[in-house]
Amino acid sequence: MPRKKKQTKPLTGKDLVAKVKQLSDFTREEKAKACGYVATDKDGSERIKTIAFLNALLDAEGIDVDSQSSNGNGMAGRQAAYKISVQSNGNLLVGKTYTKEMDLKPGDEFEISVGRKHIHLTKVA
Repeated sequence: MPRKKKQTKPLTGKDLVAKVKQLSDFTREEKAKACGYVATDKDGSERIKTIAFLNALLDAEGIDVDSQSSNGNGMAGRQAAYKISVQSNGNLLVGKTYTKEMDLKPGDEFEISVGRKHIHLTKVA
């Protein structure tokens, strides 16, 4: 009866991030294997667990791709694109998302300076 190779526990957390940084010239699969994300199938062949490796790396970096929005229904809504288009009447509309982010109030005034490829809005004190 063949002996089973002892499975080592894959790296996680700070240890995983440090190892990945060390292996910067390696491919994704080589990094996963070096960090212990390998399984041995019944036939003895190795299978690299790339998805588990990437998920562990995301967790270690503190990135939560499954997070719920603050309203709790999982729908984050539209994200600000930081681009606007000229409307058919020639106006530029700066949306609520941007005015809220800048803590602007109704009646706030701006000075407009037009450059060759840009428009600057400077809030008047």
